Amino acid sequence: MSIAEKKIKIDSLEWFYRESEPIGRSDLLPIVLLHGLVSQSYSWRNIMPALAQQGTRAVAPDWIGFGFSSKPEKRDFPYTPDIFITALENFINALEIKRFSLVVQGFLGSVGLQYALRHPEKIANIVILNAPVSSTAKLPWKIQQMGLPLAGEMMTQDPLLVDRTLEGGARYRIDDEHLDIYRKPYLKTSASGRALLATIRNLQLDKAMSEIESGFREWKQPVLIQWGMIDPWLSVDIAETFAKGVPDAELVKLNNVGHYPQEHYHETILQDLLSFVRKSES
Repeated sequence: MSIAEKKIKIDSLEWFYRESEPIGRSDLLPIVLLHGLVSQSYSWRNIMPALAQQGTRAVAPDWIGFGFSSKPEKRDFPYTPDIFITALENFINALEIKRFSLVVQGFLGSVGLQYALRHPEKIANIVILNAPVSSTAKLPWKIQQMGLPLAGEMMTQDPLLVDRTLEGGARYRIDDEHLDIYRKPYLKTSASGRALLATIRNLQLDKAMSEIESGFREWKQPVLIQWGMIDPWLSVDIAETFAKGVPDAELVKLNNVGHYPQEHYHETILQDLLSFVRKSES
């Protein structure tokens, strides 16, 4: 089945998102999938059709500043977690999604988890794929470099940084037909690089980790953690520590899988994800 590409304008921001409608009538809750740095919603291309097949509506937006969504200048959109959370809240409300399963991955996944903690009434359950969830999680040097003065301005204007980051994190080659889509926003406008630069500089990871660590100790909904074991940036120790502190959490370790599990190992992910998010609206 096909994945529809859609746009919606909310105030001054235009969101690009991919959506797969459930096949047949379904009472299952929808699922929202959030990508990480330096990715876009295209990374969920192999996950969404399987969700639709089981009757789950799937929505995967490009974060503001990424992919094919608006890329405002930092004076208009400061690219802090709070700003991203407010924008995401507006996006969810505009699509009239009342309650849903949330899937987050990578750096920026922390922003999705902060959204969940601030809007628990919206969240049925959460799936975490290799995202920072502990104060021991640090931004990798490869990404830190993109935020450095002068060097960062140059690096984030190079479309090949997408190749190097995605393949470096995944630890496997990505075919050019897919890299072409990931590179396209950076080839189209220099605003893509400026948005990435501003996001890295304003990620406030230590503050976010403090909120996540304390907040999830009291979290009531089920959490599934699927963790690529050869992630060069986030070790499995981070996931293990986090899982022990969450009342209803399950950790699934994925062998030979890197930082972007959905890129090469969607079939492995779906084995647990499909049944986990199969939750009816009632």
